Amino acid sequence: MDIRLLTQPLPQIEADALAVLLFEGDAAPPELNFSSAWLDELKSSGEFSGKSGELAVLHQPSGWKARRLVVAGGGKRDKHDSAALRRATGSTVRTLKQKGVKRLAWWLAPGDDAAAAVEGAILGGFEPDQHKPSTDAKPLESFFVVAGADAAAAVERGRILGECQNFTRELVNEPANRLTPMILADRARTMAAESGLECEVLDQDRMRQLGMGSLLGVAQGSAEPPALIIVRYKPAAPTSSDHLALVGKGVTFDTGGVSIKPADGMEKMKYDMAGGAAVLGAIRAIAQLKPPIPVTAFVPAVENMVGSRAQRPGDIVTALSGKTIEVLNTDAEGRLILADAITYAKRLGCTHMVDAATLTGAIVVALGTVHIGSFTNNDAMLGRVMDAARGEGEKMWHMPLDDDYKELLKSAFADLANIGGRSGGAISAAWFLREFAEDTPWVHLDIAGTAWLDDAKPHMAKGPSGVGVRTFVKLAMDWKTSGT
Repeated sequence: MDIRLLTQPLPQIEADALAVLLFEGDAAPPELNFSSAWLDELKSSGEFSGKSGELAVLHQPSGWKARRLVVAGGGKRDKHDSAALRRATGSTVRTLKQKGVKRLAWWLAPGDDAAAAVEGAILGGFEPDQHKPSTDAKPLESFFVVAGADAAAAVERGRILGECQNFTRELVNEPANRLTPMILADRARTMAAESGLECEVLDQDRMRQLGMGSLLGVAQGSAEPPALIIVRYKPAAPTSSDHLALVGKGVTFDTGGVSIKPADGMEKMKYDMAGGAAVLGAIRAIAQLKPPIPVTAFVPAVENMVGSRAQRPGDIVTALSGKTIEVLNTDAEGRLILADAITYAKRLGCTHMVDAATLTGAIVVALGTVHIGSFTNNDAMLGRVMDAARGEGEKMWHMPLDDDYKELLKSAFADLANIGGRSGGAISAAWFLREFAEDTPWVHLDIAGTAWLDDAKPHMAKGPSGVGVRTFVKLAMDWKTSGT
């Protein structure tokens, strides 16, 4: 999608449609004085009230070069923020592109965030149809932001973030036969080379030499070899000795292993690498936006399959940290691969960590599909992440991680078990990871309920959401010397 900033007066904008956001109870802005009678008629007839999601179209507005004037409902003004603007542009794009609009201009009201407007347009334009050559989709070709010249940097930032979130969504949408662990590693290498990043991939032999028994135990049931993908961003002039690790679960397909999942819905388990895709999308954006601290992405990539060599319930593996783990359930595999990745990140000198994983169904039971579950061993670190999430409109909820919950992971035969029973499942999973983060400031994000949309939203297509990308980037961009 061509993204541009236009600074000329509204009547001079050449586009298939020019959109303006109008809130409930508001009169037409001065720039639209010529259309105030039209808007008054729409409101009096009940056809348009300014509610969120409403659209009204005036064809061939007199004296304007744009072929249509579109008024989009913004809802209540006091509820308007960057997240609402992102949704408004996304839903407007999704509606208008089906009506043949190829070039859409968006008038940015004073105080609105140009980056959010651009992000919404790019995210709304995404369709999960890359393997559907017969598609009748009508893509939007151009999105113009109409604003002052001082919005140029925000427009560019929005373009980068929107495109990188869609990069994540494309990866998550790939079926498992087209995105094995090694293919994911190749995609990471290509992205890193294009972005000026360093990429290293640890293969099975190297991981065995290092002692990553927890990760390799999950991978052993598949004919597809595992990979630990490491992508490094190094700032030209770092302002801090801190080193941020972004760790993402990369299970390219999850059958559950011997503790096999039900057949119903198993096809969606291609999304079990959404955390890994999110950290790759984030570091792609970070390479372009250049925060002042080093950031390294870690993606342990495996298939969790049923086979003659698959690990069994009751097996005991030794993690890279030296801890032994009794595998009570092979479908609790994400925490096993993340454990070794977290330990390895610490060995490489990372001082702060955030992991993202489609880790548990329990978090969906607890929070539904609205909030990400967040867990931490360090409140200051969690505060940084939560602030970044709020700034980017990604909802998170702080979940407990009291010492009492550690008791759930007791094992008579190993240092810890990989599950803690039915109660508090998302919490015991997070506690398992905390065992490997130890004292390093760490935040765990369980995105199982938010990484995939089972139904399309007005502003976003069905399928992968790309959640986490914007939060990770803002966390890095806003980083200051740490006291945590």
